[in-house]
Amino acid sequence: MNERRADGSAGDVDYGRIGSGYADHRRPDPRIARRIAEALGDARTVINVGAGSGSYEGAARAVTAVEPSRAMRARRPAGLPRAVDAVAEDLPFADGEFEGAMPLFSVHQWTDVKAGLREVRRVTRGPVVILTCDPKLVRDFWLHSYAPEVLETEARRYPPIEDMADALGGTGTVETVPIPLDCTDGFNEAYYGRPEMLLDPAARQACSAWSFVDDGGRRRFTESLRRDLDSGAWDERHGHLRRLPAYEGSLVLIRATPA
Repeated sequence: MNERRADGSAGDVDYGRIGSGYADHRRPDPRIARRIAEALGDARTVINVGAGSGSYEGAARAVTAVEPSRAMRARRPAGLPRAVDAVAEDLPFADGEFEGAMPLFSVHQWTDVKAGLREVRRVTRGPVVILTCDPKLVRDFWLHSYAPEVLETEARRYPPIEDMADALGGTGTVETVPIPLDCTDGFNEAYYGRPEMLLDPAARQACSAWSFVDDGGRRRFTESLRRDLDSGAWDERHGHLRRLPAYEGSLVLIRATPA
């Protein structure tokens, strides 16, 4: 049985409370969108599981969106199709109904990832394309020195790549997705060379892991990062990142096809 929050959210985050900044800070990046489109290939009918406000749906031709959070469904732009109120673990579709699937930045929100992926595979006869973060790599980001609880939370929430591959079966590939310096999709690593952006509470709120940090932790992060930026200490250690055109961190694209 999936526990649903007051706004319908399934998982450990209430998007009715934290989702207000998504429109401004989680805009799809066209370079990441191209990677997703290439991975979907010729798939025409695509299911987007955990669709949120519809980011990256332009990478597919005909999308059926699934989103349990009422608040996130309400934030979908008028030009996108209305999302179906359902959870990954119980999809109301026939076997093989879709040519492709695109769970993007959503698997870490599912109550039972393996069960959800088995459902996604059941309803998808072609490629399943997952945009996620490798939990083995998330702690390598400089943010860990300032807010370790944020990246420890991400490492705990993101499912292991091997577990997802096993649940999907068939054959698959895992590719690192380079993050552009001016990335418009504001997840934590998107600010690898723009640390000042993470001083903005609204930018942090658009990354769900920050909702697990209490006021004291957020205050300590802000004070320590601002101090190091003002003194030049951050730039002494990480300033080369300001000039790096793209960053290869924990962001990965998994593509699985049936046997």
